[in-house]
Amino acid sequence: MANKTAPKLLVVEDDEGLQRQLKWSYEDYEVICAGDRRTAIELLRAHEPAVVTLDLGLPPDPDGTSEGFATLQEILALKPDTKVIVASGHGARESALRAIALGAYDFYQKPVDIDQLGLIVQRAFHLHEIETENRQLAERDGHEALGGLITSSDSMLRVCRMIERVANTDVSVMLLGASGTGKEVLARGLHDSSGRKGAPFVAINCAAIPENLLEAELFGYEKGAFTGAVKTTEGKIELAEGGTLFLDEVGDIPLPLQVKLLRFLQERVIERIGGRKTIPVDVRIVCATHQNLEAMIAEGAFREDLWYRLAEVVIKIPPLAERQGDAVLLSHHFLRKYARDMKRPVKGFNADALAAIEAWKWPGNVRELENRMKRAVIMADASRLSAADLDLAEVEDDDFLNLRSARERADRNAIRMALARTESNVSNAAKLLGVSRPTLYDLLKQYNIET
Repeated sequence: MANKTAPKLLVVEDDEGLQRQLKWSYEDYEVICAGDRRTAIELLRAHEPAVVTLDLGLPPDPDGTSEGFATLQEILALKPDTKVIVASGHGARESALRAIALGAYDFYQKPVDIDQLGLIVQRAFHLHEIETENRQLAERDGHEALGGLITSSDSMLRVCRMIERVANTDVSVMLLGASGTGKEVLARGLHDSSGRKGAPFVAINCAAIPENLLEAELFGYEKGAFTGAVKTTEGKIELAEGGTLFLDEVGDIPLPLQVKLLRFLQERVIERIGGRKTIPVDVRIVCATHQNLEAMIAEGAFREDLWYRLAEVVIKIPPLAERQGDAVLLSHHFLRKYARDMKRPVKGFNADALAAIEAWKWPGNVRELENRMKRAVIMADASRLSAADLDLAEVEDDDFLNLRSARERADRNAIRMALARTESNVSNAAKLLGVSRPTLYDLLKQYNIET
């Protein structure tokens, strides 16, 4: 008897014998069968199955594919997140490729190999589950996290809570993290969470402006102060009056200018280049850098007194590779964004793409991910992105979401760590792991770990 709490699998197949065979074979699913398009659509509306297997040869065109393609398009129009696996009979690869281009998840060759089809169906359910979870996370965390930051990572959520706690103070905040980790997004979130949110948020990238122009950008200048100064111009510090000034890549500020910046932070007044009067400014300073400022202080490249003024609160931002689940979550966000903005019919990811996204180390962090997603959405031929579209190497994804494999990896790592700490003393390692000595011996034998 079918398990009514099991995932629902809709089989669209006009061969009643094959319908019965599939029902018997897939005990882990609640299998619902339809022999024609009308019945398939009725069952889709009633049960909303996550996965559908679809024979393209349906009545009234059992020897052709027109009815099958019409069914595929109607299913995806009604429920775009459905994973549809189409049957490709007699080597009709062209039909399979057309189905994939229209949005089908995968295809299988007739006559049916039950085990092979079962593996495709299993992966389709896994993919549907993770996409559903990621959409829910995006809806929840995308609104809850600071400044609209999209994350489900505990480490990033802790960063957001820290920023929220200091937002309504006027302390200077230093954001430390690699390039592309979202430092400006967090700085804007801090500003928007503070009492200064109605005033300007002014950002300046200190590394992007030539050294001889940076002082003028920050402090402004009077008319005639230098060749080309045809009018008095306010600097970024003045423009941020009452609000927040974000100094990105603050480690690139040259030493002579660091002295002038320190004076402003101490006295809260500035002098424009070529000017003689002091101008009081009320500004909150937020800084960011990917450089090791403490090492620069030791080398004499950054002033220690300026560091203490800028880094009253230091917040370290983890790289994307350390933010569990965020790469896939952000990939869905950027796919939806660029597919909508560029009016491209890209709806999701193939299983190989998700496995590759999880496996990649993302040295360029969120900026790299966004660039890859934007390029892939523009260049993709099918409705679902593959690892090749993202220019990422394919990885074996059989155990991508397999709990048994994940537990085995965790067990192996914990056992090796315990043995290393106890110098391979099994009794002490067992105590450290919280298991009995015989249990540890069984695990050592099971995982073929030598002591």
